[in-house]
Amino acid sequence: MAIKFQYNKTALQQLNKQLKMRERALPTLKNKESALRIEVKKAKTQAEELDGKLEQKLKEYQKAVELWGEFDNDLVSVEDVDLTIKKIAGVKTPILEEVKFSIKEFSLFNKPGWFLDGISIIKELATIAIEREVFHQKMTLLDHARRKTTQKVNLYEKVQIPGFQDAIRKIKRFMEDEENLSKSSQKIVKSKIQAMEAKLEESL
Repeated sequence: MAIKFQYNKTALQQLNKQLKMRERALPTLKNKESALRIEVKKAKTQAEELDGKLEQKLKEYQKAVELWGEFDNDLVSVEDVDLTIKKIAGVKTPILEEVKFSIKEFSLFNKPGWFLDGISIIKELATIAIEREVFHQKMTLLDHARRKTTQKVNLYEKVQIPGFQDAIRKIKRFMEDEENLSKSSQKIVKSKIQAMEAKLEESL
């Protein structure tokens, strides 16, 4: 990234200000990146655990597959999902509080005795599936924030900070050269004046 600047004191002050701001922000960004990396890993582990749990439960209930043919799938439905928001390293992430179910009225006399167990099983499977989805969403949000933070760290560390340092060096060098040139010019002018004064004194 080419940094545009002018060779003067004002530009030097502005560049120094920009450089200090980025140098101060860099450790905080690195800490945030590290914290997000850990949180992404945690959310991924939890999501994978819930994937495994759901798979295991489905295998367990697969044994009673002939009974499920009799089950009324319209009996249980998800009415609402209560979520809260928790900030992790400055990122808003969802937390599952409760899954609310709606159960249609049915007669226990006209249905098999295991229907109540069936309702509990459906509720359990749905809760695990929703919780897994929440963790996947959490992981996606955290990973997106981590990638953006990594990009910013790289931008500061590899592009902007070296760019500002280079620009500051160039301005300082230019100003030093200008000062040296000015001093040598002054010396030449002074020696010429002295020589002229000496000639005038000789001619008098």
